[in-house]
Amino acid sequence: MHILIIGGTRNMGLSLVNALRQSGHRVTILNRGKTPDTLPDDVERLRADRTDPAQLEAALSGRSFDAVVDMVLYKGDEADAITRLLRGRTGHYIFVSTGQVYLVREGLERPFREEDYAGRLMPAPKEASYGYAEWLYGKEKRDAEDVLAAAWDSQQFPYTSLRLPMVNSERDHFARLYGYILRLQDGGPILVPETPDYPLRHVYAGDVVRAICQILESGQGKGRAFNISQDETVPLQKFLHILGDLLGVTPHIVRVRRSLLEANGFLPDCSPFSDRWMSELDNTRSKVELGITYTPLRDYLETLVNYYVAHPPRQQPASYRRRPAEIQFALSPQE
Repeated sequence: MHILIIGGTRNMGLSLVNALRQSGHRVTILNRGKTPDTLPDDVERLRADRTDPAQLEAALSGRSFDAVVDMVLYKGDEADAITRLLRGRTGHYIFVSTGQVYLVREGLERPFREEDYAGRLMPAPKEASYGYAEWLYGKEKRDAEDVLAAAWDSQQFPYTSLRLPMVNSERDHFARLYGYILRLQDGGPILVPETPDYPLRHVYAGDVVRAICQILESGQGKGRAFNISQDETVPLQKFLHILGDLLGVTPHIVRVRRSLLEANGFLPDCSPFSDRWMSELDNTRSKVELGITYTPLRDYLETLVNYYVAHPPRQQPASYRRRPAEIQFALSPQE
């Protein structure tokens, strides 16, 4: 197949390109060209800012693809532009969405199922706040999904939406997992909020790539949305103990009132997996309808720990820069 990937140079994109090439597919990527890539010369590169419909149309003019994977679609108007451009010119369009489409809904209980999507949205938080930015992200991803669903209903535009939770990856440019690894390695206290203590149900990047490849090759899932998520749901404490065991250390976890951590500016950096905007997804539909399987949590964490130990990033993540202040705060009497 000839497959277009919109994005393709960061995090999962590079892995997806390589996996598709290894399976014998022809791959073209479309992006702005601002992120250097290490992809081989046989990967065709198209340049456009996808937020500019004129640039997008110029780049895709006269082109057809067996399938398209869109990793950087964020808004409803962008979804409208791409469905118009690709109508009748692709056999399958896969949209990489997010579990945050559920987090902006009112009255839902975790874990979220695909059937929970429809319903009333929560009011927007105050603008310019961290919460507003996260709410807007989920709301605009919903806008994109709604455009795609309408295109399927009216014209059978062959989309599949994949809703992802937190993706644990070797290439996470926010280095969230690596931040926990650094804290475990330095042996100091790890600050986590007392309540609410949201359980973790993430996904391994390798499983996402494998799921996309499987869906592309089978042609299944058109007109449907699927949660792509690991099988295990674990509390943060257990997650940190698994990481610690893999590193040969015992985590020193210090629980503090969430309001105190926020007031001192430590969240979300000190414990990003404690964020209210981390979704928890039920993956049953993906397993039953698509036959997707998932790597056990401890197995993929071992892969990631070994990777980061052997290939530590050249610069410490921004979330680790206040580490001395975190330690001092943990050792000081709290109110």
